[in-house]
Amino acid sequence: MSTERTFVVGVGMTPFAKPGAKDGDYPDWAAEAGRRALDDAGVAYDQVQEAYAGYCYADSTAGQRALYQLGLSGIPVVNVNNNCSTGSSALYLARQAVKHGVADCALAVGFEKMRRGSLGVTFTDRTYPIDRHLEAMGRRFPRSDAPMAPQMFGNAGMEHMRRYGSTPEHFAKVGWKNHQHSVNNPYAQFRTAYTLGDILDSPTIYGPLTKLQCSPTSDGSAAAVVASERFVDEHELWDRAVEIVGQAMVTDLPGVFDDDADCIRIVGFDMSRTAARMAYEQAGFGPDDIDVVELHDCFSVMEILMYEALGMAEPGHGHELVDRGATTYGGDGPVVNPSGGLISKGHPLGATGLAQCAELNWQLRGAADARQVPDAHVGLQHNIGLGGAAVVTVYRAVAA
Repeated sequence: MSTERTFVVGVGMTPFAKPGAKDGDYPDWAAEAGRRALDDAGVAYDQVQEAYAGYCYADSTAGQRALYQLGLSGIPVVNVNNNCSTGSSALYLARQAVKHGVADCALAVGFEKMRRGSLGVTFTDRTYPIDRHLEAMGRRFPRSDAPMAPQMFGNAGMEHMRRYGSTPEHFAKVGWKNHQHSVNNPYAQFRTAYTLGDILDSPTIYGPLTKLQCSPTSDGSAAAVVASERFVDEHELWDRAVEIVGQAMVTDLPGVFDDDADCIRIVGFDMSRTAARMAYEQAGFGPDDIDVVELHDCFSVMEILMYEALGMAEPGHGHELVDRGATTYGGDGPVVNPSGGLISKGHPLGATGLAQCAELNWQLRGAADARQVPDAHVGLQHNIGLGGAAVVTVYRAVAA
């Protein structure tokens, strides 16, 4: 099977905002993000050969409706829904099309128009996709009246505390860091520099999680243009090209459903670790080579767990990175979530993975303005959806 080198040559996004605060509707936001990505690439609409549209909360063929608003019709459009990893799943499919010669130029776009409040069950007359995950969690912790997602991730945090000695303050420091980072992000839903005390004193949602450690529901869109080496050459796009050198998608491993499965595994530790190892192997890089990371901090707990899953820390030692400030500017590790992450940038489910992609491309092109990580050459993206799917992508700057 022949394969092509693949590059992101343009990215774009809308500002993220709380549900109901943005003018327009999802087709307007998707068109805006797609237009920005195409303009960033210098690519004309008729050069896009395939498109992949990611969303969770819209009817079937909403992707076509959004892309028609952008002016794209007649081409194959694939609608993608993979829970919170939807955006990176759309990117994964666009890259597969280019990598295997189906298209020279593909567009991935993600969007979401959400309701305020915690996520809940949409359809109550059929099997819930994560029912087995909840059954597994119930064997470890009694169910409460708290929203489902904070319970799952909060319980994982309590497992980590019990086993490894992390504390609620460690998790709060993640929220503090990410809210600090988003101050410089004009696309972020929140741009307030909260103190650590503010984070700890905000209302408790569940277990160690307070409100300012939880990602909000959001409206918005993001997009990326993926191209082959031939396309980059023909259109002289090397000055803005960022290569995808490794990418893997992994779904839940069988151990998640074992009788003794703990909540750390239930929220995606194993599939994230496996995807990271596969992506590193493809890329020829390891955790020590990464300069900047956008990872799935849907809750502060998850960032510490993913330090360990992604190989940035040994199991049980992720909270030590937070203690020594390793994952912020001036630290001794890669800068993690310079965008503010899901906690502060916002989390419109279908757009999140492509917003992560946009941030890393700006970083590796030296175009992140006040958020710029010095000497950033290699970036890592981690995006996960319960149910489940983990997508890990390694990017490399190629411009001289």
